[in-house]
Amino acid sequence: MTLARPYEPDTLETPLYSWWETSKFFHAEPDDEGEPFAIVIPPPNVTGVLHVGHALDMTFQDVFTRRARMQGKNAVWFPGTDHAGIATQVKVEQQLAEEGLSRRDLGREQFLERVWAWREQSGGEILRQLRRLGASCDWDREAFTLDEQRNRAVRKVFCDYYDRGLIYRGLRLINWDPVSQSAISDIEVEHKTVQGTLTYFTFRPADEDGTPIVVATTRPETLLGDTGVAVNPKDERYSHMIGKEVLTPFTNRRIPVVADDHVDREFGTGAVKVTPAHDPNDWQIGERHHLEVLNVMNPDATINEQGGVYAGMDRFEARKQIVKDLERDGLLVKVEPHEHQVGHSDRTKVPIEPRLSEQWFVDTSEMAKRALEASERHDVVFVPERGHAQMREWLGNTHDWCISRQLWWGHQIPAWYDREGNVHVHEEDPSPDEIERLGLTRDPDVLDTWFSSGLWPFVIMGWPEHTPELATWYPTSVLVTGYDINTFWVSRMLMMALTTTNQLPFSTVVNHGLVRDKFGAKMSKSLGNVMDPIELIDKHGADALRFALLRSATPGSDVPIAEEWVEGGRRFANKLWNVARMVTQTANGIHPDQAATTVQAGLTTLEDRWIISRLHDTIASVNTSLDGWDISPAVRRLYHFIWDEFADWYLELAKGRTDEQVKAVLVHVLDVTMRALHPMMPFVTEVIWRSLRGLDALGEADTTTIMRAAWPTHAGKADADAEATFKSIQGGVTELRRLRANYNLSPRTQVKAHVQVPAEMQTQLEAAADGICRLAGIETLTISTDVHNLDGVCADVPVGQVVYTVSLDGLVDTKAEQERLAKELTEAKAELKRAEGKLANERFVANAPKELVDAERAKVEQWTAAIATLTAQLEN
Repeated sequence: MTLARPYEPDTLETPLYSWWETSKFFHAEPDDEGEPFAIVIPPPNVTGVLHVGHALDMTFQDVFTRRARMQGKNAVWFPGTDHAGIATQVKVEQQLAEEGLSRRDLGREQFLERVWAWREQSGGEILRQLRRLGASCDWDREAFTLDEQRNRAVRKVFCDYYDRGLIYRGLRLINWDPVSQSAISDIEVEHKTVQGTLTYFTFRPADEDGTPIVVATTRPETLLGDTGVAVNPKDERYSHMIGKEVLTPFTNRRIPVVADDHVDREFGTGAVKVTPAHDPNDWQIGERHHLEVLNVMNPDATINEQGGVYAGMDRFEARKQIVKDLERDGLLVKVEPHEHQVGHSDRTKVPIEPRLSEQWFVDTSEMAKRALEASERHDVVFVPERGHAQMREWLGNTHDWCISRQLWWGHQIPAWYDREGNVHVHEEDPSPDEIERLGLTRDPDVLDTWFSSGLWPFVIMGWPEHTPELATWYPTSVLVTGYDINTFWVSRMLMMALTTTNQLPFSTVVNHGLVRDKFGAKMSKSLGNVMDPIELIDKHGADALRFALLRSATPGSDVPIAEEWVEGGRRFANKLWNVARMVTQTANGIHPDQAATTVQAGLTTLEDRWIISRLHDTIASVNTSLDGWDISPAVRRLYHFIWDEFADWYLELAKGRTDEQVKAVLVHVLDVTMRALHPMMPFVTEVIWRSLRGLDALGEADTTTIMRAAWPTHAGKADADAEATFKSIQGGVTELRRLRANYNLSPRTQVKAHVQVPAEMQTQLEAAADGICRLAGIETLTISTDVHNLDGVCADVPVGQVVYTVSLDGLVDTKAEQERLAKELTEAKAELKRAEGKLANERFVANAPKELVDAERAKVEQWTAAIATLTAQLEN
């Protein structure tokens, strides 16, 4: 089949994907043949759209899945989305706010109906966009973390953990998000460095014989809840005050001065106010010294009725007013700038508030210990290796996990409270009779999103039922995810899978980095450097975007991307297209199977032996990289082989040849490279692969697809002699081209040349003579073991054991050329002298930055080589 001209990805990719999906090429059944291979998608938020980070993550997974299929494995990629509790609820509440409503105006049932309707309308957008990227998910197996099947599984796990004593309800200080008005876990808190202030103020003595004490705080608004002042017991400045009492500003409550080792004597004044209800460290101090716990904030972070005249004020408004009032009352000492870390909600981006609250928790101590031991034994392998250190740090320092959220969208906790306040936890809802008899009311909270997504690798396969999918594909083969959510998600999955299924959820974790702009900066709307992958696909094609992402994607390292690099991917796809056009036009319908047989039978022509040897080495290198889960070296190796070796060298040498051997080599090399490149660039490789078989570009009438073709493990044999000889030819052509450039000879100017070769290389060079002439613009080429006998002006080009001699007689103005070379030689010697002079200066070498000294040393080498070349040219 002849490929259309030009290459137009926008007309190929969408119909091609539709054919793939309609033909069920992505679908697998548990009883299919082959070694099981499974990947579960890190479920994107139902609120989300595809961004470049998703594009990288999904392309990684697609590469591994497509390769496994071609290797004959029973490969499946499970897709799905996450209900994203906070993010989704906030989105819908924003829509309600635009209508002048709140969720409480609707009530829980109507609000949830509204969220489900919004989810049905727009929740699948990111999955539609994944299709544009070429993701070969088994769409028949799509799941949602809040669907009925997953809800049953989540309820079972909750009840099992509760019965085993792993889940409990308790009064604890937790992280509170004032916007979503919900608890969040430690890993959902993002610590940011902010430029704040340190406010120094005075506590007056409670008794006439007492002493005032000055404290420093970054949060003056919390003094309304102060129930103590703490000093270090070793701090002699305050030893006389321990056990005394002071008065709180404005309210004049008597609070004690206590001694606690936690207090840093070097911070501020060495004395700190203690607000147990609003600071984790203060909570611990308060517990040790039995201090009162006084909550002064509402759920929305306004001051509550305990705050007196400040009641109703926003926390930051109250902060400013309290500082003014301290100054009014003569209690303010000073306010100074202070840079410090402030926890922010990862979802709503606002500063969190520590809040005393009764919540549900998971006791993770034994769970984390077991997951850590598995990681330490390398039962689960991290790529790159440093992922183990990250897991060790996190799992070795876990705290009990707060899993309840004060939301309506999510898995509602299966717990009910009777009239006496007793807790009843059930997988199934209580009967109406039981509800009435015991006066049961259900816990209104929902579970942390990470609780349900932590179960994802096995609940997506139908757990707790004993499904064929679980029996075949669980544990899964590999998890692909960014290193930034190892602690958010990977640690949860390790802990919960071991606790629930007694198995690890996967054997390998491949961590990729974050996608950044070409300068290494994080992408953000404020910087204006955000790239929309769908826009890039619209302009350049999915293959181009995938190529640009994968070429720079080293496991664990951040990935730079720029549109010009995606344009480069488009140029590469176009190069493939043009190469394929030439091959299909030259091959005259030779089938790849026939071509492979010819290649395996043995080749005689040098360039044929050379390109097959290079193909063999390329495929070996690609497999080594992919076996180690490292895609980038494989992509780069295929790129350089196809462009630099196959297109730039072999195709140029093959032009004009009509023998059956060259046709077979052309078809074989293209067939093998398309199969090896298919997981990375699936669209263009599918069309080209089919064209080699004379099939329609979109495969409308059959089910012959590259996805079911054999993955290349070898493609010929190594031929060291052919590679060494051809390398000499490449060097000769390169140097002959350089000589033409040095003497300003146009490409159309034909020259005569002689090659002096060792006897053992003569036959090979004679066989390649036509190609050398064509590539280097040589009119006649004499090959012998003797020195040349050309007359007139000549130039020698030594390349290893071979010496090319080119006749320049009548082609150059000898006198003018001597003058030009002499002038350049003088300039080169001057530059060398200048560089050597700088290096002779001991002060420069000792004091200048290393890179400047190294640059001068490089210049010495550069100009020394230039002088040698110019001198040789003058002698010629």
